[in-house]
Amino acid sequence: MKTRAAVLWGVSEEWKIEEVELGDPAPGEVIVKTAFAGLCHSDEHLVTGDLFVDDELAAMVGAPSFFPMIGGHEGSGVVVEVGDGVTDVAVGDHISVSFIPSCGKCHWCATGRQNLCDLGVTTLAGGMIADGQYRHHVNGTPANRMAQVGTFSEYMLLHESSVIKVDQDLPLEAVALVSCGVATGVGSAQSRAGVKSGDTVVVVGVGGIGSNAIQGARMAGAANIIAIDTNPDKQEKAEEFGATHFYSSFDDAILNTMEITNGIMADSCILTPGVTTGDLLEPAINIVSKDGTVVVTGLAPMAQRDVTLDLFGLAMYNKEIKGSIFGSSSPRAEIPRLLNEYRRGALKIDELISQRYTLDQINEGYQDMRDGKNIRGIIAFD
Repeated sequence: MKTRAAVLWGVSEEWKIEEVELGDPAPGEVIVKTAFAGLCHSDEHLVTGDLFVDDELAAMVGAPSFFPMIGGHEGSGVVVEVGDGVTDVAVGDHISVSFIPSCGKCHWCATGRQNLCDLGVTTLAGGMIADGQYRHHVNGTPANRMAQVGTFSEYMLLHESSVIKVDQDLPLEAVALVSCGVATGVGSAQSRAGVKSGDTVVVVGVGGIGSNAIQGARMAGAANIIAIDTNPDKQEKAEEFGATHFYSSFDDAILNTMEITNGIMADSCILTPGVTTGDLLEPAINIVSKDGTVVVTGLAPMAQRDVTLDLFGLAMYNKEIKGSIFGSSSPRAEIPRLLNEYRRGALKIDELISQRYTLDQINEGYQDMRDGKNIRGIIAFD
């Protein structure tokens, strides 16, 4: 079958709407009619080259090249066709995609850490999970898909390990956003930072993930939630999601955190900027207390190696730095849990949506994100 999709052909290029030829679903695969796709900053990293794999590395996962790339890794839809052996979903089911597949069998899945599933090795490039073959072609050229899903497409051909069934009464807009930004942000606060009632939490970057880190801290009972963003227009939204304080610089935040906590400083700092750079680690370590935790969630350029860090203070004050993917939570458990929190009114998802776009407006949507207009833009396919 044929579908229209947003395809990236190279670094620094715009997304192009192309006709993509989809193969038939192999055993273990499904075809999904996409309902909504979130315009997450992670796909912008493909454009800037922060997320880029050269041909030599691409070949290691069986990819002839990194581009063309069908973008999108946050989304929802309805199953329209299933291949042989599919047991998790049936035609007509509503689904959330999972940008981290989960096989349920590898060491990481078996020990409750689906976010680290071994199938994630082909997240950035490669053929289908089922057999390594390409079943997406643009003008005869094999196409990769962001995170093995490629939600910027009217129809998606997916392995069932990347699909999570959800209740049909849930709005598919909310289902789409939970699949990445909401789960990653909330989990960064609750699962990785371990926020507890009464804590002081700092969140750096009030975008699609940072807003949800704020929510996660609020839901966990944090007493002080300090948001930092260089865009002062983000303050209103930050406070809507639960921030108690807002500052436009780390320097201001550090001084005021000292006053707010009577010199103790924050229990945790969660880094969720659009681009995480090495110079952010030093102030993040400085703003947390003894025994404090820094969680690095925002993507850094793949070539980033240099970090500014007070190693003496890290050791002598018993502090820690943690990475986080998918909020350090298991997709098949976390997505339904968060949708239940949304259903009962404890989690704000509708309020995250700044603007809706058509697929043809994708470049406009990403420009709005660059201009600081959006918490989360979303592509509506119907």
